[in-house]
Amino acid sequence: MPITFRKSFRILPGVRLNINRRSWSITLGGGSGPRHTISSTGRRTTSMDLPGGFGYRSNRGSRRRGQ
Repeated sequence: MPITFRKSFRILPGVRLNINRRSWSITLGGGSGPRHTISSTGRRTTSMDLPGGFGYRSNRGSRRRGQ
């Protein structure tokens, strides 16, 4: 079984710093609106919870090239 590491810190209301073994990311928003996540690998994600058993996720941007 692989060993995993993931830690999340709440910096301010609505702002989280997420750290794992390979990268880190900052998540802004949440609550009843969308969440915007920016990763150290260059990935940008916008996601939002919908009522019921559905979820919505949309990737905006992609990883940085040449690394």
